[in-house]
Order: sequence, then structure tokens, then C-alpha cells
Amino acid sequence: MLSPALAQEIAGDTTAVIGFNVLITDAEGMVIGSGDSSRVGSFHEASVEVIRTQEPATHNASQAQLLRGVRPGVTLPLVSDGAAVGTVGITGTPAQVRRFGLLVKRQTEILLRESVMLRSRLLAERAAEKLVADIASYDPQVVEGEFLMFRAAELGFDLRLPRVAVTFEVTVPDAGTRRPAAPGRNMTLVRSELLRTVREVFADPQDIVAATAPGWIGVLHRLPPSRKAGHLADDCRRITDVIAAQDGLAARVGIGERATSLGGLRDSYQDACDALRLGARVTGDAPVHLITDLRVHQLLTAVGRPARNRLIERAAADLRAQPDWPVLRDTITAWCENGFNLVRASTALHIHRNTVVYRMNKIEQITGRPLREHRTTMALYLACLADRLGTGTADPTA
Repeated sequence: MLSPALAQEIAGDTTAVIGFNVLITDAEGMVIGSGDSSRVGSFHEASVEVIRTQEPATHNASQAQLLRGVRPGVTLPLVSDGAAVGTVGITGTPAQVRRFGLLVKRQTEILLRESVMLRSRLLAERAAEKLVADIASYDPQVVEGEFLMFRAAELGFDLRLPRVAVTFEVTVPDAGTRRPAAPGRNMTLVRSELLRTVREVFADPQDIVAATAPGWIGVLHRLPPSRKAGHLADDCRRITDVIAAQDGLAARVGIGERATSLGGLRDSYQDACDALRLGARVTGDAPVHLITDLRVHQLLTAVGRPARNRLIERAAADLRAQPDWPVLRDTITAWCENGFNLVRASTALHIHRNTVVYRMNKIEQITGRPLREHRTTMALYLACLADRLGTGTADPTA
């Protein structure tokens, strides 16, 4: 439980502070750390009895000569969870070093507990990362669902509970470009800070939070019955605000849909990734993207770029040749997404309704098709969405 590297660090630092050589053994009495490095790897016979009894022992010069690898001083047990895991010895006349014994013992045990806790936390994080990765790529033809359910249960997670997948991408703002989070900083520390920030909001014991790639965090959030998508989006916006305020980083979020099975959870995770990828193209700087708002865009990306290009060419080639094409494209999109209602479309565009009428008349003149014929307009709407997808940023999940 006490690694040789940590034992050597503790022994060396403590020796330098108190001025007496400190020696640390494992549970077998073998020296794994010492201010006198020549003693590392040797056997310390006095430690065997100290470990057995969990009682300290002192040895003067004559007593030490009778024991293998022992010098005058004091030897104390290192106890963790009620079991002796090693000893700490201080070399010197017992009268001189006895006063340091309890202090060194307690300090070493504190460091040991911290080391164990850190290792346990790291192991739990790695297990959660592996679990999220396996769920994201779950294929019932390759992996038994019961096996994943069992692994999750060992970590304390019940995958039978309703969940929704959430993905976070954290980047460094840099003149409109996106770079991995915090270059030049201690990435282990940065990841730990980001995970802590996310876990402060997703604090349910059943929430699975894991780093999935540099700058990426995945959450499999347990969804209570009363939980609304709007509440979840608000929580995610709060996290992006905290990350921006604390670390000077930019965070975006993709949210999938409710799932009640392994296959559904896999789909929810993939949907969350798609929402993050597509949201950057469709809504620009908005920090939170729900797949429920991007289903049509997701469908368009599934057909591939060549098919989208043919749609754009057939339905919107003349409009795309206009210098104000982005404005016309936004007008068509707002008209369709607001129920072909002039008032709602003008409100969504933040312009006067007469301006919307003017633009619609221009579109009808160029295309030769009335926008109130919804079947024709829907093809034009899909072409506008395809054009937005074709001119967006590179796919961050590729």
C-alpha cells in the first residue's frame, strides 16, 4: 500500500528536517525508503515484531547488534485501516529520537492515507472513463449487455435508471479558433479542476462523470421523473459560466435524449456528440445545444455531403448567387421554423415584418416559387440547412 517512491520521498524529506535518518519498511520488513539510500532494499529485522504486535520498539547499540539490519533508535508501526502496513524507524540513541517518533509516525500515516485516497480516486476515474467509452461504443453483437451492467454495478451505478447523456467540450478562446484546453498548464490539474466543476452540478451519486478525451467530459446523468430538458440546459449553462469565470476557458455542451436501456444510452451519447458538433455550425456562439433542436440537421448530415450539395444546387442555386444570400437563407429558415407565420418570423429575426415581406417577395421572384406553397418551401428550407452545415467549422469529434 505504501509505494517505494512515496516512501523514499517521505524518508528523505523527513530526514532533512529532523536531522536524524528516517527509514521506512514494507509489511515484510524490507526497507523501501531511507535518508541513507544505501539501506534501501535491505532487511530490517526489528520491524517484523513491531508489525506483528503493532507496538513501538526501541533498541540501544548492544540490542541493535543482535538484529539484522538494525541500528540504535526507535521503530514504530505504520497502521492503515487497523492493519500494520509497514514501519518507520528513526536512527539515533533512543533518548534522542524518541521525541520525534510519534510525530514522524503520524505524518507518515497521513501521507499514506492521502496516497491511498488519491490512488483510489484515480482508479475510480479510470474505471468511469472506461465505462463511458464502452457504453458510447456499445454493440450487443460484440459485448453482452449484462456484462456492462455488472461492471457499472461494481462501481455503484445502476444502468437501469433513466439517464440522459451530456457532453462538454472545453477549449481555449483564441481569436475565433478552438484549441485543446489549457496548453502549457498542468493538464492533470486542469482535468481535475474541470471534473470537479462538472461534478458540483451533477452531484447525484448515480451521475457518471468522466473525461473522455483531452478537453472533453462525458456525463451520463440520472434523470429524475420531474426533471425537464430546460432545467438540464440551465444547469449546463451554469457550468459553462463557471468554467469561463474560473479558468478563462470556453465550454460548449451537447445534450442527448432520455434513455432507459444500454442501446438507448449509447444513442443518447452519440446524439449529445452530434448536438455539440452540429450546434457550432447552426447556432454559432450558443453554449448549449439540444439534439431535439437539431434532428433535421442530424438527418441531413447522415445523407453525406454529395447529396446535400445536389440538394443545394437544385433548390437554391439562384439564391446562393445573390450577394445577400446569408440574409435570404436566414429569412427562409425563420419562416419555416416559425410555422410560416409572418409575425413570429419577424420576431425571431429581430426585424420589422415589412422587411420580412420584402425579402420573401425577392426570394419568390428569384426562385419563381411562392413561399406559401409549403411543400416547395420545405425543399428550399432543407437546402438552407444543408448550406449552413456545409460551411461550418471542422467536425470536433472526427
